[in-house]
Amino acid sequence: MRRILLAAVMFGAASGAEAGDLLDLPILRGAFTDGLNSRPANWQGAYVGVQGGYGTSNMNFSGSTRTIAASLLSGTEMENQQQISSWPIMGKVSVHGSGWGGFAGYNSQWDDVVVGFEASYLHGSFGGSQTDSMSRFFSLPSGSTNSATYQGTSAITISDMASLRVRAGYAWGAFLPYAFGGVALGQANITRTARIFGTQVNAANPPPFDNVPFDVSATEANNSKLIYGYSFGLGVDVQLVSNLFFRAEWEYSRFATVIDTNVSTGRLGLGYKF
Repeated sequence: MRRILLAAVMFGAASGAEAGDLLDLPILRGAFTDGLNSRPANWQGAYVGVQGGYGTSNMNFSGSTRTIAASLLSGTEMENQQQISSWPIMGKVSVHGSGWGGFAGYNSQWDDVVVGFEASYLHGSFGGSQTDSMSRFFSLPSGSTNSATYQGTSAITISDMASLRVRAGYAWGAFLPYAFGGVALGQANITRTARIFGTQVNAANPPPFDNVPFDVSATEANNSKLIYGYSFGLGVDVQLVSNLFFRAEWEYSRFATVIDTNVSTGRLGLGYKF
């Protein structure tokens, strides 16, 4: 009987000790609940990185050759009466493209709030082209009957895109979600061609002036042209190890050119904070 009582006392003492140790485990004292999200990463300072992107160029070629056509037909009865240069040819086109580049910037951090400025660059192939035409028959007050075709071709190729931006984010553990906005810059080759051709028939005129074909055309090309506009977007930086971080980002850039163009890209990058 004494042996049973002694064993019970020893078991109770051991159980009490284990319960005391259990209460001291970090998981019950909140150490693990203080984990990744309780203390934001340090984003203060300068950083650089590399990135790659894939996106869509959206162009509206409508009206892009109007000024060229109007110049070709300036002072003619056809243009004055029919306004051929304003005929609705060409429209919207979307083309996919890709590129690679880098980024660099500087962050200032106050507790969880991060504000900074950044330059982002992408070299690749963005843009597109379109060819369209419209034909009509019409009579003019002079008595002639005309068949005319207005044909236009426009193309824009953007080889380099950059943005100078201000960004603001909220540090949440190892994550830094952010939004940004700024100025968009680009280098583009822009080519536009207008051609108007057809036949003018006037039975009142003696041959060969009673049936006169016409064909006029002109091309304007701007190579390595600086284009500009605005950009904005969203992204997230994720601290990996030490000062190395991963980036995922979406950027929308709109350019003010004779061809209404915007480029929307998704980007992945890897950066290093000094």
